[in-house]
Amino acid sequence: MFCRLKEEIDSIMERDPAARSRLEVYFLYSGFKAVRSYRRAHWLLEKGHPFLARWVSQRARHKTGIEIHPGAKIGKGLFIDHGMGVVIGETTEIGDYCTLYQGVTLGGTGKDKGKRHPTLGNNVLVGSGAKILGPMKIGDNARIAAGAVVLDEVPANATAVGVPARVVRINGVRPDNLDQVHVTDPVSQELCRMNQMLERMEKKLGAQQAADDRQYEEAFDRQNARYTAGK
Repeated sequence: MFCRLKEEIDSIMERDPAARSRLEVYFLYSGFKAVRSYRRAHWLLEKGHPFLARWVSQRARHKTGIEIHPGAKIGKGLFIDHGMGVVIGETTEIGDYCTLYQGVTLGGTGKDKGKRHPTLGNNVLVGSGAKILGPMKIGDNARIAAGAVVLDEVPANATAVGVPARVVRINGVRPDNLDQVHVTDPVSQELCRMNQMLERMEKKLGAQQAADDRQYEEAFDRQNARYTAGK
């Protein structure tokens, strides 16, 4: 148990530049406290004590502002940074060493029974305010940008941005940083491409119009010259 506790603290120390000591993480980090409470609640649920499990999770919610349903399945090394407003639904599955920022919702869509919440692979980063809704899979090493609303699956080693979220691959490899803001926006890329295309078309049309004007002027001059000579 102590080895797992140390591993969880070390994973937070590696990913949070504001963490000054392991004692600070253990006693003061709301995300760490919420995950510890979840572990107890999940154990109680597996032992057949659903009421006690929900009591533990709701108590942790009031203390930390983070609500994790005891029925969720969470791997090792989950880091919830700041954490206020984070909601993790009952059938959510989270892999190892994932990172969630404040305001994240891993929720369902409607009143369907069974699997209705998302599944996150390993090393997934979900930016602040992002919403992942429904029983879709988020692949390993994927990044969900801040404020995104994800309604479809996101493949491994990709980034999802926007509302609704659109997927952008990042060279097929896992990014080394935890930047949740400066990610490529496919919508802006497409608008930029269309802008450049319109500029090229305008230049071509302008050149064609200038050529037509010159031809018209030359034809007019020739006609005028013939008319003058006829006089």
